[in-house]
Amino acid sequence: MEDPALLRRFHAWLQPVPSPQDVARLAFFQDALIVLDTNVLLSLYEYTAESREEVLAALGQVSGHLWMPYQVGLEFVRGRRSVLESRKRVLADASKSVNAKLITARNAIIAAKDTVRAQLQKYARVPAEIDALELLVSEAAVNQHLAVYRDAFKAHLDMLKNGHDLTPIDVDTADPILPRVAELFGDRVGHQPEDNLLQQRLDEAVAFRFPNQIPPGFEDVGKGTPLHTAGDFLIWEEVIEQAALLPEGSRRVLFVSNDVKGDWYDISNGQQRPWPALLDEIQRRAGAELRLETPPDFYAGVGEYLNAELADDTYEEIRRVSETFTPPVLDDSTVVTARTAVKVAPLGGLPITAYRSAGLTSSAVRITMESLASADRLAQWWLIGVTAQLHRREVTEGEPRVDIAAAVRGTDAPGPDWKPGTVLPSGEWLHRESSWIAPWFLDLLGSVPSADRGILSALASEQAAESQRPTD
Repeated sequence: MEDPALLRRFHAWLQPVPSPQDVARLAFFQDALIVLDTNVLLSLYEYTAESREEVLAALGQVSGHLWMPYQVGLEFVRGRRSVLESRKRVLADASKSVNAKLITARNAIIAAKDTVRAQLQKYARVPAEIDALELLVSEAAVNQHLAVYRDAFKAHLDMLKNGHDLTPIDVDTADPILPRVAELFGDRVGHQPEDNLLQQRLDEAVAFRFPNQIPPGFEDVGKGTPLHTAGDFLIWEEVIEQAALLPEGSRRVLFVSNDVKGDWYDISNGQQRPWPALLDEIQRRAGAELRLETPPDFYAGVGEYLNAELADDTYEEIRRVSETFTPPVLDDSTVVTARTAVKVAPLGGLPITAYRSAGLTSSAVRITMESLASADRLAQWWLIGVTAQLHRREVTEGEPRVDIAAAVRGTDAPGPDWKPGTVLPSGEWLHRESSWIAPWFLDLLGSVPSADRGILSALASEQAAESQRPTD
């Protein structure tokens, strides 16, 4: 007996959240049309050489099922250089940040020596003690000690640079990845849509679908020109068109993407599932089934079902690179915490705006605020949050709320790494006997000049006191 109309009409909406354990998943790896989003292909430029070879070999296992929309190909050939430029900039910024922090450390040690020397000059009975101190903490001696750390840090950063064997120049001369990708897809690449069809799709996206938040792509509104804004929708239209050409009875599409924003996934009630509207639309227009997967799940599936050999380190690199392509969607409903802060860069110029509104002036703090390194994001997000919380600046439209504390008041430490307030001098930190300080904040204080150190300490102390006040 046929299901009632209500169950038939809304079948896609009534299905459980997909998981890697789904029995039907195997069929998508055996005979589905596999579409890799642009960000999946650009990830090849992010992997180390060893991991890239394993990933390309894994893709070779499904090569006969791969198909590339024209829009993906266009975005891929145009976006290769920007990916490499971004990676090069991140590593360069890390080197600059390390050097700046080491210079600050050297200056702090010399300043500490000067403080001790002043006391010796005032009270010491043996002048030779001053000479011994000057010899122990001369600029040359301090530089020699810090050189050990500088060399170690440089070795690690050089290892990262050497592990990534590509530079922006490569894509302009002899890109080694492009021909490998071309070989994987062969002739299975979509044709450029005619201008009138492209215009029709753009009009539909901008005038109808996006204002009504019909997936996919509506969260890209304002991204640039209409052509840039509608990129995801243009890919979607090509996928539906190609799915309709598959043999009846085996029309399946496996779409792999790092994009897990709310215009591809329904994120509600603590769950994340592909929008049922997408499954419904491709079934209605092409008679096809759809499955969305992220690269970590997809490559795990290739390994499980097709026996592709991927090392654990490669899986970890796939996961790590995937996260950099899929930052959380930030808006005024988002709460950035200490756990999530390291995964997403602050919007626009928010860190510098917070820096200025706090009255900070040192180049050391500014470098931290401008850094692209994930290690500096806790400090960036905290300053953004505390300047908003303490009304040092106006909150911008769509700005996420930040719930990160640099210090807290209380008898118990929030975590095992938090330090008691007594680690800071009595003149610098209030409530020393009843407060705890985050380790990352102590590192920040130790890397900045005294003037900005005082401002940051005051902000953290006021934030800790504010959190103690009862709310109505």
